[in-house]
Amino acid sequence: MRWLVGWCGASASAARDIQPLGAQLLWEGPDPLWAVGDWRSDEIRLVHADGDTHLAVFGYCGADDATLRRSLVSARAGALRQLTTWPGSYTAVARFGRRTVIPADLAGTKPVFHTSWAGGTAYATAALPLADLTEAQLDVAHLAALLACPEAPEAVGTGTPYRGVVRVPPGHALRLREGGSSDVLDYEPAAPSIVAAPPVERDAAVAGVREALVEAVRTRLAAPRHAPERDAGPIPGMGPADRRAARLGPEPAPGVGADLSGGSASATLALLAAGLPGVPGTVFGTGATLAGERLLAVTFNDLTTPRGGPGGIARVAEIERARMIAENPRLHHVVVAAGEEALPYADLESGPLTDEPGPSLVTAARHRHRLAAGSADHLIGHGARQVLDAHPARLADLVIDRRRRHLLRPVTALAKASGGGSRSMFVPFTVYRAARRLARTPYPVGLSDAAVLLRRPLDDEPLVDGALGASLAALAWCRPGPAARWLTGEALAEVSIRLEAFAARPRAATATGRPGVQRARAVLARHAADHRVFEQATEVRHQRLHAPFYDNQVVRACQALPETLRVQPGARADVLRAVLEGAGVRGLPPGWGHTSAASHAEAVRAGLRAHIGDLVGLFDAPLLADAGLIEARVVRKALRAAAEGERLPLDGLAELVSTEVWLRRLLTRRGSCWTAEGNRDPRAVTSGVSR
Repeated sequence: MRWLVGWCGASASAARDIQPLGAQLLWEGPDPLWAVGDWRSDEIRLVHADGDTHLAVFGYCGADDATLRRSLVSARAGALRQLTTWPGSYTAVARFGRRTVIPADLAGTKPVFHTSWAGGTAYATAALPLADLTEAQLDVAHLAALLACPEAPEAVGTGTPYRGVVRVPPGHALRLREGGSSDVLDYEPAAPSIVAAPPVERDAAVAGVREALVEAVRTRLAAPRHAPERDAGPIPGMGPADRRAARLGPEPAPGVGADLSGGSASATLALLAAGLPGVPGTVFGTGATLAGERLLAVTFNDLTTPRGGPGGIARVAEIERARMIAENPRLHHVVVAAGEEALPYADLESGPLTDEPGPSLVTAARHRHRLAAGSADHLIGHGARQVLDAHPARLADLVIDRRRRHLLRPVTALAKASGGGSRSMFVPFTVYRAARRLARTPYPVGLSDAAVLLRRPLDDEPLVDGALGASLAALAWCRPGPAARWLTGEALAEVSIRLEAFAARPRAATATGRPGVQRARAVLARHAADHRVFEQATEVRHQRLHAPFYDNQVVRACQALPETLRVQPGARADVLRAVLEGAGVRGLPPGWGHTSAASHAEAVRAGLRAHIGDLVGLFDAPLLADAGLIEARVVRKALRAAAEGERLPLDGLAELVSTEVWLRRLLTRRGSCWTAEGNRDPRAVTSGVSR
C-alpha cells in the first residue's frame, strides 16, 4: 500500500521524534511531507513556483511542468479547482508558505484523511497510519452505519473506522494553516451557477466524454514503461522465472495491458489504448506476442458457471464478444480460466490488511487470479456504470423539470423487464407515482422516513426483485442497505438517530438539491471507496491498476451529459459506441453493451456452497457480535440458507463477511506504520472489539 503523510502545526518535539517507517522525505521544515511505500520514480513530481510555493503530484498526471506551475499560482490565489483539472489520476499537495492544501478527487478513489495530533493536524491518503499515529480506537458506530446505510452520506458522514480520523468528502479540499488549524472547502462550482447555465447539447456532451477518455488513456500510455525486476541470484537447479515465482509469486507482464471482459467499459478502454498512436502498450518480443500487437488484453473465463443456466448463457455471450473484439490485430488476447480456486469467498484467511473494509474482500482471490496475468500497468473498466448510467432517482428530477415525456422509454423498458402480462400494464403508473412522490418529498422528511424504517424489523421486508423492484426501492432519499436486516436492533437504532439528527440540522431544512443528483453522487462515492479497497486487496507485486472512468476530468465530462440522455435504456452503450466511433473504431460485435448480473450471482452462490463450512466457522465467535452489531446465530442461519438456494440479499452477506474478515486481519496485525514511537501499541484500534 502506498500513501502520503504530513502534518502542520505539530509540536517540534513530536514532529522530531515520530517519523513514518520506510518513508521518503519530500520537503522538510515545520510542515513536512513524506511518501511511504513502493512508489515508482515517475509517480512523484515536484514543482516549485516563486517564493515558498511548492507542489507535489503523486500518481499519473498528464500535465507538463509549465501547466502545473500555472495551476499552482492560480490555486495560491484561491482557485483550488485548478489543482484537479489535469488529465489522469493523482493526489496533489500544494504548499504556500505555512499554508497547505490537499484536494480529494471528485469520485473518492484518491481520498484525504486528517486528524488532530500534537497540537496540530496530521493528514494522509490512508486512514490506518493516522490511527496508528494517534492510537485511535475502533469506531463501532461508523461500522454500523456502513453496514446499515452504505450509500447514505448522512449516516456514514465523514468518519472512518477509526475514532478521530476524518475523511475529506469527494470534491472538497483540506486546507491547513500555520498553527494547526484546518478547514474543508468545496472546490467545485456551486449548484446555482450550474442550474443557470444552458444545458449542454447531446453531441457536445458525448464529444466531451470522448475527449476526456482519450486523454485519460493517453496519459497512461505516455508514462514510462515498467517491467518487473528480474532476480538474477544463483539458485542451483532453478532458472530466473522459477526463482521469481518461488520468492515473489506471479509477476505481471511488462508494459500496459487492459481487461477485456466482453462488457462495453473494458472493451472501450482496450480498443482506445490499442488504437492510439505512439509507443505500443506492450514491450515488443515479450511472451508470445506477434508483430503488430500493441496491447495485452486479458479475459477471465469462469469454468464453474453452469453453461445451461441464465448466468452461463450470459457468460458465454460475453466470452464470445471478447473473442470477436480481440480479433483486432493490435490486441494480444489472453484467456485466464479458473475453477473453484477462484470462486468468491475463496482464500479468506490470507490477503493484505486494507485501509478500510469493503465488499470486494470476498472476491479478492478471484480478481488476483485474473490480474496476475495482466500487465505492469493494467486498465480496468471500473466506475463506468456509476458515472454514465442514470440513478433511478433521476426520474424524479425529470418530474421536477416537467419533462414527463422523457419518462416514457425508461418505464417501458422496466415494464418489459418485469415479465410482461397484465402486471406490466401498471408498471408505468407505479414508477411515475414513485418518482412524483420522491419529487414532492422534502429532503429532511425523506431522511426521517428512513430513520423510522430502520427501527422496524427488516428481516420481514420483501426482497428487491429484478430491475423494477430495484428502481422502485431506489426512488427514495435514503434507504437501508442489504446487510441491515441482520444487524441488531441497538445498532440500527443508533444509525436511525444519526439520520434524524442530520435531518434536524438547519442545513438539511434549507437544502434544495435534486434527489437524482444527490443519490447518484452518493452511489459514486460508495463504489469509489470500494474500488480503493479492491486495489489494495488485489494488489499484485509491481502492478498498477488504472480506472480512467474515475478520473476527475472523465467524471466532470460524464456529469455534463443531459439527464434526458442518461435515463434512456442502453445510454451507456450508446455513449461508449459514439466515443469509439469518434476515435475511429467501428464494427463492434453484436450484443455490444448487453449487461447481465446472473453470472455474478451464480458465481457467488457457488462460492457460498463451496466454502459454507469456513464461513459458518468464521461466525462461530465473530468480532461483529462482540461489538454488538450482529447476532452470530442469525448470520450463520442466513449463510446456510443462502448456500441452499434461498433468496436472500447476497450483497448484504458479502458485506458482513468482508467486515468480519477485515476486523480479524486488523486484530492479528503486527507492527506499526511509524518508527521511534516508544511504547506505542500498534493494535490500539482493535480495543473496541478485542476479546
